[in-house]
Amino acid sequence: MLPVTERLLVIVPAWNEQITLPQVIAELRATLPDADILVVSDGSTDRTVQVGRAAGAMVLELPLNLGVGGAMRAGYKYALRHGYQVTVQVDADGQHDPRDVPRLRAALDEEQADVVIGARFAGTGTYRARGPRWWSMKFLSAVLSRVTGTRLTDTTSGFKMCGHRAIRLFATNYPAEYLGDTVEALVIASRAGLKVRQIGVGMRERAGGTPSHSPFKAGVFLLRAFLALVIALSRPNEPLESEVPA
Repeated sequence: MLPVTERLLVIVPAWNEQITLPQVIAELRATLPDADILVVSDGSTDRTVQVGRAAGAMVLELPLNLGVGGAMRAGYKYALRHGYQVTVQVDADGQHDPRDVPRLRAALDEEQADVVIGARFAGTGTYRARGPRWWSMKFLSAVLSRVTGTRLTDTTSGFKMCGHRAIRLFATNYPAEYLGDTVEALVIASRAGLKVRQIGVGMRERAGGTPSHSPFKAGVFLLRAFLALVIALSRPNEPLESEVPA
């Protein structure tokens, strides 16, 4: 449970997720009745906006498809402007289990962390990756574990909880490039002095719709992951939270 003085915003980036979104929102509302839900429609061309509102969520409609990073930056800006102290990113395809959110929140407190990742490869659940995608994930985890000073096993997870310092930072410094929303965001957070931790979570099957990555793209994922890491490590440090404008 969140302290009564803190407000939780669930940010759901969504691109053409009219099939899965109603179920995801209904589950979030049932599991986290005190949380607010913000769907960020990332230039959707289907009925994502309409079904999101009909299901009872707030909807932020982006005119163009910016990718997950762009959608999440918009979500963090919304959270900062409306006074939310805690956010959690949940995918619109139903793969993230809302029942894990209180565990992420507990880790945020117990570890005195700023960012807590729901990690698929941390001894919980049966999710598996294979081939080039798995190799790239292992490589990214090894490098980013050194960068953040903590053991990370799933640096491309989109299931993340952020405290108020991370919200302030990400509202103005959240990368929109492919994989930047995961890989580069962790580098930015670490270099700004934020504490990153992870807990193990299970990953469910996609509830419906079309996956964003098909198997034949695994080799491309490896190359893009490496480029994302190079870009992240080559950029200058971001300002500390106290220097980030509100």
